[in-house]
Parts: sequence; C-alpha cells; structure tokens
Amino acid sequence: MFERILVLCTGNICRSPVAGALLAARLPNKQIETAGLNALVGQGVEPKARRLAEAEGLDVSGHEARQLTSEILQGADLVLVMSAGQRLVVSQMDPAALGKTMLFGRWLEGGQGHEIPDPYRKSDEAFQQVHKLLVQAADSWVGKL
Repeated sequence: MFERILVLCTGNICRSPVAGALLAARLPNKQIETAGLNALVGQGVEPKARRLAEAEGLDVSGHEARQLTSEILQGADLVLVMSAGQRLVVSQMDPAALGKTMLFGRWLEGGQGHEIPDPYRKSDEAFQQVHKLLVQAADSWVGKL
C-alpha cells in the first residue's frame, strides 16, 4: 500500500509543507515527505502559510525547503502535486512516476478534483483560501489511504 507519500509544490515553502503536515497529523503511520519542483532550498515555511498552519495546531518550524530529485521521487509510493502542470513535470523527470502521481486535491469537488493555486507573494485572503483547500484535500485523502 502507500506507506511513503511525497507532497510536491513549486517552492516547497507554501503549499507542500503545510499539506505534508496536515497529512502527517491525520495519518501518523505513514511516512510523509515534501519537496519542490523549483525549491527555494533551505527556506522555512512562508510566514503567512506558517501562521495558518500553526493556528491549525501544526508544527512546521523545522521545515527546510528542498529540491525534488529523481531519488526522492523514486522512493515514494504516492506522489501528490498541486496542479496538472506539476504532474507533467514529474512525468518528464521520471515517466514511470506518472502512474503514482495524483493531484493533492483529487477528491475535492465531488471527486472531480481541484488544483490548489500557488499563494506565493499574494494576499492574506489568497493564503486563507489555499489553506482551506489544503485542509479539505488532506481530509479527503484520509479515507483513501
């Protein structure tokens, strides 16, 4: 089954670290990792995203953004991305990974799926909307994993 779950976004400072922490809180027996397709390597969680995560009771203080590598990708049983474009990038990096790569928001919109937009350098409201989507998406994966 899916024991090692990898959550990806662009910079690995807004969406994926929060999504990873949400999944880890809900699925304590799974190994959850995150990375970025164009990571801001070494940076912590973006302050607006961090405040929302901490208000949710999540500890993201130890997060350091890291770049996705083929090794990280190959080590995952399931890869969760925020957009169809990111899924395409994963497939170009490792065609064999396409079959295990799905949208993090896959089960939203009644199972139609929903991309989760990048709030980076956007308003507090944008971060709040994205956080709400991340929580809903994490909740929706619980019954599936």
